[in-house]
Amino acid sequence: MLTARFGCLLCLAVFPYATPSPAQSLLSAQMDSIFAPWNKPDGPGAAVVVLQDSSIAFERGYGAAHLEYGIPVTPSTVFMVASVSKQFTAFATAMLAESGAFSLDDPVRNHVPELQAATDSITIRQLVHHTSGLRDEFGLLSLAGYRMDDVIYKESILRLLYRQESLNFEPGAEYMYSNSGYTLLAEIAERVTGQSFREWTTEHIFAPLGMRDSRFRDDHGEVIPRLAQSYVTDGDGYRKQAVNYGSVGASGLYTTARDLAIWARNFETMKVGSQRLHELVHEQGVLSSGDTIAYAFGQSVSQYKGNRRVSHGGSHRGYRTHLSRFPEERLAVIVLSNLEEFNPSEIAMQVADLFLDPLPLADYPGTYYSDELESLYKVVHKGDKLFLKHNRHPEVALTASEPDVFTSDAWYLDTVTFLREDGRVTGFNASDSRMRDVRFDRR
Repeated sequence: MLTARFGCLLCLAVFPYATPSPAQSLLSAQMDSIFAPWNKPDGPGAAVVVLQDSSIAFERGYGAAHLEYGIPVTPSTVFMVASVSKQFTAFATAMLAESGAFSLDDPVRNHVPELQAATDSITIRQLVHHTSGLRDEFGLLSLAGYRMDDVIYKESILRLLYRQESLNFEPGAEYMYSNSGYTLLAEIAERVTGQSFREWTTEHIFAPLGMRDSRFRDDHGEVIPRLAQSYVTDGDGYRKQAVNYGSVGASGLYTTARDLAIWARNFETMKVGSQRLHELVHEQGVLSSGDTIAYAFGQSVSQYKGNRRVSHGGSHRGYRTHLSRFPEERLAVIVLSNLEEFNPSEIAMQVADLFLDPLPLADYPGTYYSDELESLYKVVHKGDKLFLKHNRHPEVALTASEPDVFTSDAWYLDTVTFLREDGRVTGFNASDSRMRDVRFDRR
């Protein structure tokens, strides 16, 4: 379960001259440690934003957004978020279904009759859950001779999909991730609304939420302010990755870590979307066998360390992205990078661990005094470690063994057990094999 270890640290951004609390300083140090390999001005980096209890608990940029001009990454740097786009496409699909524009159980060919007869039984709902059996567009493009640095237009993808005479499996029988389904979802949205998918999502999702730096880019040549260049490692340096994807739905969303925090907050505030719609987009797909799959409207539902996680990642060329929400803990972690070798899901879970399963340091630093011994110790933290300091001894490192109980590396001290009253640390007891519970009170 989530502990209220760090609370809301929004004051760091709003009041930049405030003195950071020990908890804030500790969190900053731990975050800097996680992102240290990418915290270089001459290398690609990452942006991270943590949303806790509907407020920004931490936000920072590391490394460079553009190596040629020495522009640093910030939380407002724009990234192409690749398949993180899918939850927006699925949300738009749910909104249109709720409005009566179509039913999720409509056959797809009702709206896209250019598809071959083999797709007759595919429904819109199956596109959403990757149970349609459609072959994936990127595999088809590659087999057809396209390279990833070629310009890939929506029309090129649709032309290939319209010519497919068979499927991977009977619709509904299996789960198999397919970008093709989400390209078709955006196409259906355009046909029923009479607007481009970019226009409709901006009008109905991004603008109402105040996501001012978010848009589906349907013109690969569009200039986007503050856009991070994407890179791949090349020997001792880096090489730029060309991103010429000109389609939307499966991918194509350009946004910032801050805007994605606004999006994550909407799952609590429901500023956009009814309660029923928010329930719908968390419904996992069901196969024709009756088995429930993990995928739910552009998001995967899973467990992480006993906590329900709703997440999705994205990768395209040098962009690597991840968004995880922990609804019951009111926590969201957003990590966006512009380096191909970066592992965003792994890093995002390291960040989540600081909030979901934290090292119990923040409550303890202070001064403690024993009347019996007329002796004073200070408890301090450095990085992610806790130490005891005495003016006549070397520092003693403390290691957590259970809640409020630490083991010591000193020859004269085995354990330190912190004491609480009404949840507040008031002192500690020091013990070893021949000495129990010597009391030190917090001053």
